[in-house]
Amino acid sequence: MRVTSPHPSPAPGLDTAARPGLIRAMNEQTLLGHVRRLAPVSRAELARLSGLSKPTVSLALDSLEAAGLVRRAGERTGLPGRAARLYEVHPDAGYVLGLDIGRLYLRGALMDLSGAIRATETVRVTAASASHRIAELVTLGRDLCAQAGVPLDEVTQTVIGSPGVYDSGRDLIRLAENLPGWNRPGVLTELRAAFGPDLMLENDIDVSALAERAHGHGREVDDFAFVSVGTGIGMGLILGGRLRRGAHGVAGEIAYLPLGEDLQDVKDARRRGPMESAAAAAGVVRAARRAGMSGPISARRVFEAAARGDERAAGVVAHAAELVAKAVCSVVMVVDPQMVVLGGGIGQAPGFAEAVTDALRELTPAMPEVRVSALGKDAVVDGCLAAGLDRAWRRLTAV
Repeated sequence: MRVTSPHPSPAPGLDTAARPGLIRAMNEQTLLGHVRRLAPVSRAELARLSGLSKPTVSLALDSLEAAGLVRRAGERTGLPGRAARLYEVHPDAGYVLGLDIGRLYLRGALMDLSGAIRATETVRVTAASASHRIAELVTLGRDLCAQAGVPLDEVTQTVIGSPGVYDSGRDLIRLAENLPGWNRPGVLTELRAAFGPDLMLENDIDVSALAERAHGHGREVDDFAFVSVGTGIGMGLILGGRLRRGAHGVAGEIAYLPLGEDLQDVKDARRRGPMESAAAAAGVVRAARRAGMSGPISARRVFEAAARGDERAAGVVAHAAELVAKAVCSVVMVVDPQMVVLGGGIGQAPGFAEAVTDALRELTPAMPEVRVSALGKDAVVDGCLAAGLDRAWRRLTAV
């Protein structure tokens, strides 16, 4: 229930005047936003874009420069009149650390607030327990900072992309069955102790959708679903240009859709979800064995065999594509996205998007565009950096 005052105070700018300090801070936020988007940019351009007077712009820029948020970026010459002084974001205003916790690999990058990548690294996971995995993650974070010459405690915002969803009631991670021990109490406490209390933990597929929005096909549309099919299955949903997590943080957990019962390992389905058990990499391997394929089998080898014309492998791939199409159809009929972007090792496999598209066309009366993500293995890290950059600027410029 929402409780409001029977006599609410008027908002600044309506019946009362806003405090001068608040006005100055709002002006600085406005100008900083323009500098972030357009740098290098002159005072005259900022005055025209913001509608503020040139003296007001000059005072605000002086304040932002003194705070270390912007810096002078030379002068624009060759035009009539005096040379125009240019401004840009100060790259050392702060730093964002993005980390991706995968089952086999840990990936990370450090970015400054101008958007420049200072360091990247990928390491293979050797840990068998949650505590050891946290230790490896902390080591990776420190190594990235050391490469850039930035102490870990000077990072403005750390964002970790992880399987699962955050349970605020119990302060733990749920639905991360591919990472043993990751759902135990205390994991988040240990992570915050290492990376600071302002640590952000995001679902890995959700931040992949954010990366697609910032750098991929999602730049073109405001409503799309990013569907990842690989060792696991998940979806990130962007509606109205914004990531949707849902009331309990489980929006997009399509692994739990009741599909593919004929291909499931019952025990695995209870643990990881029916859809993931049937159509993710382990399900593809089980289906290939049932189809009579022998020898060392992996999802990649099944797809390679299908590409060579192996009828058994082709049948397995077609069935997996049909399952993914059914899951996508369920999403289409609820939220009607303009586009579906397929990611992950299976989602980006040659021919899979076409097979999903063909199957989906038989199921839905409202056909979205289906595209293969152009983002690589660093999509989760890229999404973490995008989310962290936004949060870092909000923290630095909070009124």
